[in-house]
Amino acid sequence: MTTPLDILKQYWKYDSFKPLQEEIIHSILEGNDTFALLPTGGGKSLCYQIPGIVKEGICIVISPLIALMQDQVQHLQAKGIKAIALPSGIKYSELDTLLDNCIYGNYKFLYLSPERLQQDIVQERLKRMNINLVAIDEAHCISQWGNDFRPSYKKIRIIRELHPTVPMVALTASATSEVVDDIVKELDLFQPKIYRQSFFRSSLGYHIEHVSDKNHKICQILNQYPGSSIIYVRNRKSALEISDTINSQGYTATYYHGGVDSKEKIKRFDQWIKEEVRVMVATSAFGMGIDKSNVRTVIHYNLPESIESYFQEAGRAGRDGKKAYAFLIKNENDIQRLQNQFIKVLPDTEALKLVYRKLSNYFQISYGEGEQTVHEFNFNQFCKTYNLHTLITYNALLFLDRCGVIRFTQRYTKKSSIHITTTSNNLLYFLEKHTHYEMITKAILRTYGGVFDEEIPINISLIASKVNNSESEVIKVLNDLKDAELLEFTYKQSDAEIIFLVPREDKRTINRVKHHLIEQNASKINKVKAMISFTKNNSLCKSRQLLHYFGEKDTNNCGVCSVCSANIEIKTKRDLKNIQQDIIRLLQGKKLSSRDLVGQLEYPEQIILEVLRQMNEHKIIKINHDNNYQLV
Repeated sequence: MTTPLDILKQYWKYDSFKPLQEEIIHSILEGNDTFALLPTGGGKSLCYQIPGIVKEGICIVISPLIALMQDQVQHLQAKGIKAIALPSGIKYSELDTLLDNCIYGNYKFLYLSPERLQQDIVQERLKRMNINLVAIDEAHCISQWGNDFRPSYKKIRIIRELHPTVPMVALTASATSEVVDDIVKELDLFQPKIYRQSFFRSSLGYHIEHVSDKNHKICQILNQYPGSSIIYVRNRKSALEISDTINSQGYTATYYHGGVDSKEKIKRFDQWIKEEVRVMVATSAFGMGIDKSNVRTVIHYNLPESIESYFQEAGRAGRDGKKAYAFLIKNENDIQRLQNQFIKVLPDTEALKLVYRKLSNYFQISYGEGEQTVHEFNFNQFCKTYNLHTLITYNALLFLDRCGVIRFTQRYTKKSSIHITTTSNNLLYFLEKHTHYEMITKAILRTYGGVFDEEIPINISLIASKVNNSESEVIKVLNDLKDAELLEFTYKQSDAEIIFLVPREDKRTINRVKHHLIEQNASKINKVKAMISFTKNNSLCKSRQLLHYFGEKDTNNCGVCSVCSANIEIKTKRDLKNIQQDIIRLLQGKKLSSRDLVGQLEYPEQIILEVLRQMNEHKIIKINHDNNYQLV
């Protein structure tokens, strides 16, 4: 008889399981409902994929992320394992055929979104399938207290009604005790076997650093800790800018975000995996399927919106068990910026009603109609038409998507783009002869680097606002330059797609989901508060703070985080007197900035700055007009 270990060796080429994987797999094979709480990198997918292969029949996997579903299907298919995903946007006839293939085609895995599970045709075919296991990935989405709550997840128990005896496994990498209890209740798990792997990482040091110059701090970290690194940033612009800054300092870096072309994403990911570039600067879009064990540092340039997000991203460092560091660098503006970005832009019920009503009017949807209609959508134009706050509107659309009212698909690969195919001298010569093109063209050159080297996505609305002109005029100028064979210009009128999933009912539609909105907003506010508290608490070991958040109470100091390191440095060999003497030695006949001193001294930065403050107060040193320190 083929064993789970045989399957592991045959398809994944591993000789042994990670902690708890084997126990979880055997629990499933014994027919138990099972809950698996494994941290990032713990190998959750194998926990259901191996039982799905061992057992006769097909395994149903419910996942909220289309990209993750497609990625896992591709990996299984590459191993010769028959797997299929049913993303949105496929025609009814194609859906009908694919579901028949799952019944008659010996498929082992069917990946579904929770919304797809609600369709009558899907439920009817599921009744006829020989289902051996139901796996709920990212199970924290089912709980209103979870980090990515999706109301549609609450309807997953439909599959339990269709196949009441089939075992179910719920998997997540980040869940508090409250969330775990909620998941068990909502999925109606029967006497589940619950497996929790401790979130403690003995070799990972969590460091919170308050700095005045973040870019300088990044270079210090990269100098001090050799090896692969990930830098997480808030937005796409920062990803490009910080990548350029790092490269200019002599390091190799590239960037990754949702707007990068899919082929380019693969190329940059491979460069980083193969260590052709050392640093990946990325938004939170960089997370799925990262399997690089030797990342030595993860650096957060901005405060994450939740401890769950921070923990998952920081946990991508040091999966090989060797010493690694997770740095969160912050300044005095970060807390206010976090609140502005995640609290002040939460839509209330009235804002949600307004956005839904305007969206229906925008596409001329009559009351009681519109179900399953598909529309090209220009988000910026929509907001401008009705004078809507862009971030509040964006969050409202995401919420309506999560609640199954609409499907809001952002299609970053279809944005407008330009590539200047002539030389800079030729372009400038042309502009001298045709001055009415000059303002718009130069605004583009100042805004977008690399347009002479490759095709670059361009925001028409942004350029129009910079030159105080209409979007139509910007488009006309670019088309004229294209006709003059100076550049290539691809214009896309939409950057997204809207599908109305239910008939328009305005207030009734929103009233059905408003309690979810109230609960979700309260949860998000609490998560931001918890994140801020984590960054401010410098009295308790950072690792212990994280473990307490996730419900682990019996904990010890890690000895490697910023709190523990500072206490060790002060209490043992590196006392304040020694630091003071070293500072005096460096300042003999010299004037140095605090940055120079921090770079030359082998002590934690916050301790050096505190000693400098005390020495200045006691008039041992002074600060001159160039902001440098010198001896008195």
